[in-house]
Amino acid sequence: MRNFKELIVWQKAHTLCLKIYKQTKSFPQEEKFGLISQLRRASSSIPTNIAEGCGHKSNNEFRRFIHISAASASELEYLLILSKDLNYFEGITFDELTQDIISIKKMLYKLSNSIPNE
Repeated sequence: MRNFKELIVWQKAHTLCLKIYKQTKSFPQEEKFGLISQLRRASSSIPTNIAEGCGHKSNNEFRRFIHISAASASELEYLLILSKDLNYFEGITFDELTQDIISIKKMLYKLSNSIPNE
């Protein structure tokens, strides 16, 4: 069993999730059950799936959950683009969050490739 809290990618994903929760507090109230919910769900899915994958004994299962995390990161990346186009984010915030996502996606890709086949 792996300790997800020791993985730098999990730490970065958790920090990103906290940033998303903080940023979406300023979104219009009408987005509470729409975009806010989707952004928070996608952002929390990244570290959640890393953690869940670490709980599996099989390398193949661990890799599968890393792929799910990467897919959630791509979903989050699009939702941020949508939020920016709707003028819910300031430019610097959008750029910072996008760079965080790209960094996490690269780390997930490298992690996935480093997991030995069974």
